[in-house]
Amino acid sequence: MSSEQVNGLAKAASAYLRSAMHQPVDWQEWGPEAFARAQAEDKPILLDIGAVWCHWCHVMDRESYEDPLTARIINDHYIAVKVDRDERPDVDTRYQAAVASISGQGGWPLTAFLTPQGLPYFGGTYFPPKDQHGRPSMQRVLLTMAEAFQKRRNEVDESAESVMVAIEENETFNEAAPNPGAELHAKLIAATLKQFDARNGGFGGQPKFPHPGAIDMLLDAASRTNAIAGTRDAALITLEKMAKGGIYDHLAGGFHRYSVDERWVVPHFEKMAYDNSELLKNYVHAYQSFGATECARVAFETMQWIDEWLSDQDRGGFYASQDADFSLDDDGDYFTWTRAEAAAVLSREELAIAAPWFDIGELGDMHHNPQKNVLQILQPLATVAKSARVTEPEAAQLLASAKRRLYAARLSRPTPFIDKTIYTAWNGMCISSYLEASRVLRIPEARAFALKSLDRVLDSAWSSDGSMAHVVAYADGLARASRLAGGLEDYVFIGHAALDAWETNGELKYYAAAEQIAASTVARFYDTQGNGFFDTESLPQGEHRLGVLGTRRKPLQDSPTPAGNPVAASLLLRMAALNGSKDYEKKAKLTLESFAGMVEHLGLYAAGYALALQRMIQPPIQICIIGEDALADELEGVAQARFVVNKAVIRLRPDQLASLPPALAETIPNLPFTASSFALVCTGTSCLPPVSDADGLIAALSTAI
Repeated sequence: MSSEQVNGLAKAASAYLRSAMHQPVDWQEWGPEAFARAQAEDKPILLDIGAVWCHWCHVMDRESYEDPLTARIINDHYIAVKVDRDERPDVDTRYQAAVASISGQGGWPLTAFLTPQGLPYFGGTYFPPKDQHGRPSMQRVLLTMAEAFQKRRNEVDESAESVMVAIEENETFNEAAPNPGAELHAKLIAATLKQFDARNGGFGGQPKFPHPGAIDMLLDAASRTNAIAGTRDAALITLEKMAKGGIYDHLAGGFHRYSVDERWVVPHFEKMAYDNSELLKNYVHAYQSFGATECARVAFETMQWIDEWLSDQDRGGFYASQDADFSLDDDGDYFTWTRAEAAAVLSREELAIAAPWFDIGELGDMHHNPQKNVLQILQPLATVAKSARVTEPEAAQLLASAKRRLYAARLSRPTPFIDKTIYTAWNGMCISSYLEASRVLRIPEARAFALKSLDRVLDSAWSSDGSMAHVVAYADGLARASRLAGGLEDYVFIGHAALDAWETNGELKYYAAAEQIAASTVARFYDTQGNGFFDTESLPQGEHRLGVLGTRRKPLQDSPTPAGNPVAASLLLRMAALNGSKDYEKKAKLTLESFAGMVEHLGLYAAGYALALQRMIQPPIQICIIGEDALADELEGVAQARFVVNKAVIRLRPDQLASLPPALAETIPNLPFTASSFALVCTGTSCLPPVSDADGLIAALSTAI
């Protein structure tokens, strides 16, 4: 296929799929046409799942899928199907489970060999172009699997059948236990603390992921009057070490996806919307509870990066990701510096501060180019200033100008690709993070952008029939032939975002949206037989899904986004605290009970569950701030202090008291209302007397928390 010729991906809307449209492989999008062709020609399906931000996906594209001989083997023996894991998480999660059961590991690129019906019989991740390091070459695997399909069909079918059993077992987590409570929560905390790396921060060894759910779980436990020992240090040390490490972008702000080492030095350089949204919450919560000013700085810089690179400032909405590299020959070069590169940009005085501060030496950190340094902070500024024989304020000034110069120079480099797809679930997470940050850090522009983004999602992805789309918009105005149905996460994250918006400004339209989304979530995803929530909707009777998509999953583990079931349970608990729904309370409790018998074995990956459990066992704390003046602003600031997951701060104007959610409508309008602003603290089903001064609110909060 020449560079002018295109394959079946030319009509795709996904940036990742479109990047492969000129490859000589006759790629098809996932869909009934590809499966029908495989069955008509009696050929196996080669399934490739990757992402636009995935370095090794692009490596395998160049080594194998752009190679004419490899492409000929594929086109002769297979129907080739390429999937964007961000666009189709339902496909990705199921085939990840399948390949993990075959090879013992998953990841991207995911390479799976399927029967014409889409059942997996073999798979792996990256296969090299030639046999090396014990890995067979891609061509060898292709020919071997094609021969197995043609000559040993019984073995292939048996293998596919056993893999299907493994998928179903792997995805059915239910192991119920009645009335999970504080004891189970304490076990989840203990399991996480056991994995805490006290020297470097974070959890476990290399590669090291941020685990923002675990950090929030620890911050919540540390913020309470009866704080669990060790939780505060584990959370704050982790946040400090990450913010000083190479996983953090010291010039633009924001976090890379993970670190290949246990010290947070060398990251995989891609930046994801979901990592940055959840880490933004972590840093805001740490500042909320412990006044950690460095955490406030990191939160602010992360938002600056998102504003500049990962958001549609005109229309609202958050983009999906930034790639790690500009090209395959650029292994993090955009983000890293040689000593000579830094010296060419900075004055001698600036270099004398920036080089030791960012650890820019002659010998760096990158394998492909040992002169390249990942910027990281290893010593206090006072130490750097003393060595350079300047005062600390002078050093701070030189460092600030050095950062500006380095960033300006970096902007002149070829920039890694931004995937401007706007995904519903990830936007829900970003909107919630922005709303929290705007209130705690007093950034009204962040609130305005979050509300604009939520309005866009509700206008574009939410339908009057109660359905949610998975994609709000693709880049460059592209569109799919058909709307892509949202999954559980799309519904519940936008449901939370709508509630956060209502708490922020009291506009009833956001509460109404949250109520509708929660009702639709229950109707479409709740398992009335076994409790808990499936990740995809039930199909009408007689309708079948392609491949293994008919397998039912109940997402429980954070991986790395918060898992759908605990997030759904939390949404129902938040709604029940406002509308008094006993049914929502019951369904939330049954959801958490259905996993309680085995969740402690998941350790770190059950942090989302632990937060939902806290929300269930701790009575809801609602702090209503009524008023529009400076006193109301002061009371809201006091109310925001201390992060605990079951606390809601609700800001209302006096004219909004006539239309409130049912639980609040029974209380607030019956209070003796005065012209001055006041705060009302309610816990469970009872409220403390209104207070109209900061000290009174602090006392009331201490009683409640």
